[in-house]
Amino acid sequence: MKSSKEILSLFLSIILMTSCEEGENLTPDKIKNIPYPSHTNYTGVYIKPDNYSQSELDNHTGTFYTAWKNEYLKNDCKRSEYYIYSGNGANTISEAHGYGMMIMCFMAGFENYAKSYFDGLFNYYKSHPSNINSHLMDWQQLSCDESTDSDDDAASDGDLDIAFSLLLAHKQWGSEGEINYLAEAGTIINAIMQDEINPDTWTVKLGDWSDSGDPDYYFGTRTSDFIPSHFRAFSVATNNPNWNLVIEECYNLISIMQNTQSVTTGLVPDFIINTNTTPFPAGQNYLEDIYDGDYYYNACRFPWRIGTDYLLNGDTRAKLALNKINSWLLSSTSGNILAISNGYHLNGTPIYDWNDATFIGPLTVGAMTDITNQNWLNMLYEELLTNNDLQDGDYYSNTIKLLSMITISGNYWNPDI
Repeated sequence: MKSSKEILSLFLSIILMTSCEEGENLTPDKIKNIPYPSHTNYTGVYIKPDNYSQSELDNHTGTFYTAWKNEYLKNDCKRSEYYIYSGNGANTISEAHGYGMMIMCFMAGFENYAKSYFDGLFNYYKSHPSNINSHLMDWQQLSCDESTDSDDDAASDGDLDIAFSLLLAHKQWGSEGEINYLAEAGTIINAIMQDEINPDTWTVKLGDWSDSGDPDYYFGTRTSDFIPSHFRAFSVATNNPNWNLVIEECYNLISIMQNTQSVTTGLVPDFIINTNTTPFPAGQNYLEDIYDGDYYYNACRFPWRIGTDYLLNGDTRAKLALNKINSWLLSSTSGNILAISNGYHLNGTPIYDWNDATFIGPLTVGAMTDITNQNWLNMLYEELLTNNDLQDGDYYSNTIKLLSMITISGNYWNPDI
C-alpha cells in the first residue's frame, strides 16, 4: 500500500502532466486585432443559415474547434514545434499544416494560445523544407525521424495556405515579435511564384517538382488550388501583378470546364491537363486514383475555395460558377440532402450513395452565395452539424468541416495587408 506522501506525490504528478498538456510554457495571446468571433462583413450579397442565431453559429464553430484541436494538434516531436496529425501512415502533410496555421489565426481570441500554437506550427514548417525550394514545405513527414520521409518535395496546396496564414498572422498579431510574419510571408509567396506557378500558362503547378521536362504534369493543375482570395492578398503583399494573371487563368479554366465538360452540372474535375492547349479533365490515375478526372476528394474543396473569393471580394464569376453547381444539385437531389454523393462524374452520375462533411462543408459555403438558397443552405448546414463527428471522420473531413464552419459563421477574413 502506498503511503499518504506517495499518494500526494502521484496526485501532484498528474496535475503537472495535465498542465503540460494544456499549455506548459505557452503565453496567452496579447495582440488580437481580429479576435474570434469576428463577424466579417462579407462583400458579396450572401446569406447565412437562419435556422440558428449568430451566437449559435459561433458556438458550434468554437465547440468543434476545441474537439478538433484536442484530436489533431500535436507536440510530440520537438518541444518548440507543433504539427497537425494527418494519419494514413504519416505524422503530417503540408496540406494539413497550412490548414492548421490558418485555423489558429481565425480562432485567436477564442483560443488563448493561438499565437503560441501558430509559432510552433511555423517552426515545424521551417524545419521541414522541400529539397527543391527550401522556402517551401516538404509535403509529407512520416514520423519524427526525418530520415524516414519518403519524399521531400513540395505540394502547392499546402504552401499556398501556409503563405496566406502568415499574412493572417501579421494582421492578427503584428510582425514585431520573434517571427517577422510579413517578411516570412513575402519569402514563401515569392518561392511559390518561382517554383509552383507555371510562367507559360499562369496556372498553379502541382508542386515544385513539376517542370517542363515532364509536360504531362507541367501543364496539369489541381482545381482545389484555385484560390483567388489568396492570390489577391499575395499580389498586394508582394506588389507583384503576375498574381492577377493567375486569378484570371483560374476563372478561365473554370469557364472552360463548365462550358465544355459539365454543361449540366457545373462540376469541375480534381485535375485538369493540357492547360497550354485544350484544357481537359485528367484521365484515370493521372496522379492519385481512378477518379482524377471527376469531382472527387480534391475538387470537393472547390465551392469553399471559390466561395471565399465571392464572400471576401465579390467576384461575380465565383457566384456564377457556384450557382451552376447549386442549381443542378438541388434539382438532381429533389432537395434531399441525403441524396448527395461523396463524389460525382462530371455528367452528374454519383460515385457513392452516401456523403460526409468532406463534401457537405464546402457545398454549404457555396450555397451562401445566392439568396434564393436559404432553405437549401439551412438543410446543408444542419447536415454538416450532424455529419462526421471526430469519432467517425478523419483528419481531412473534420478539418474541411471546421474551415467551412469558420466561413459559414462569418469568421473567415482577409488579411488586407
